[in-house]
Amino acid sequence: MKRPQDRVAAIEAVISREVGRGAKPLMEATRGNLLRAVESIAEVHAPRIGLITGFAVPTERGPRPETDGPGGMAHMAAACRAAGWPVRLATDALCAPACRVALESLPRAADVPIETDDAATLVHRWREAGITHVISIERCGRSRDGKPRNMRGEDVSSFTPALDDLFLAAKWRRIAIGDGGNEIGMGSLSSELIARTVPNGECIACATAADDLIVAGVSNWGGYAMVGALAAVMPALAPVLLEALDAEHDRRLIERLVREGDTVDGVTRKAEATVDGMPMSAHAEVIDAIRAAAT
Repeated sequence: MKRPQDRVAAIEAVISREVGRGAKPLMEATRGNLLRAVESIAEVHAPRIGLITGFAVPTERGPRPETDGPGGMAHMAAACRAAGWPVRLATDALCAPACRVALESLPRAADVPIETDDAATLVHRWREAGITHVISIERCGRSRDGKPRNMRGEDVSSFTPALDDLFLAAKWRRIAIGDGGNEIGMGSLSSELIARTVPNGECIACATAADDLIVAGVSNWGGYAMVGALAAVMPALAPVLLEALDAEHDRRLIERLVREGDTVDGVTRKAEATVDGMPMSAHAEVIDAIRAAAT
């Protein structure tokens, strides 16, 4: 029988697949963080989870949320709610409708509250709620000049309110998931490493650090991996944690995001049921591999 840490290492290997961004050095620099992240949750008697996501990209119709982020967020929310843990989500008004669609697409996640208030209000509310862990997935963070920038180096501050201050505000455990160098949490890596690894890395590198940074080929994969890794280290809860993590649920979720959530693929910027330019079959393979490794 495999040890839990070996199962988590296998899951980490699944999400470390290169997808054409050249991000392998970032993945190698953060190896082992997935295990540390889920162990920090498992060791708490009653974890309370705060999630952060939402990344909008410019389109001909104005900024629209991308399909990467809400899916991984919703899978984590569904797993945590199935385990009986309180969950709340912070995003912005532009991305909130897509996040609601994502949450309503999975069992047990529809009751997760979505909050779009300013960071100061959210900090107070989350402290009052006793949040123990904050997980940011695919949320653009401040670069060294204070401006959030997308992968093309474009300043997106006009439609991307900074949630970095919420992420950093208290002594809760800070877990971050990203794939491109510009997301909250990437400040854990040296800006020089990001600059020489990803296009436009010098100007887009996020300066906000995390306790545990998880770099995946696609950010949604990091959300799936958190669910699988939690199941690996908490085997008694594995059946409920993995309840919603299947390829069919994910396919329907992404299709609904495009149909009802006004989302686009963040790479192609087309309103298609793809994530980062890849068809759902590619993401299904990742989910199946994570489930196989988790138990």
